Amino acid sequence: MTMLERPGRERPARPRRKERRSRSRETSARLLLVGLLLVLAFLLGIAVARTLDERPEPGGVVTDVRTLSPLPQQPPARTVTVTVTEP
Repeated sequence: MTMLERPGRERPARPRRKERRSRSRETSARLLLVGLLLVLAFLLGIAVARTLDERPEPGGVVTDVRTLSPLPQQPPARTVTVTVTEP
């Protein structure tokens, strides 16, 4: 036994490069998914806000339009004529 070797301890196996890449890809995929979910939640919030903003208000003003017919009138009792000679 040499000085560099320790009894009872084995050197752990090195992780393969494929595992590192897959972890990196998993992390990237998770970040992308979280980003897409945040964008989707943001757009959904905008849609709900616009829907609430555009709905009609309860108890608003109601306009009723109708045509009135005139009542019968009596002819005037006396007619007066005014003549102007100078402007």
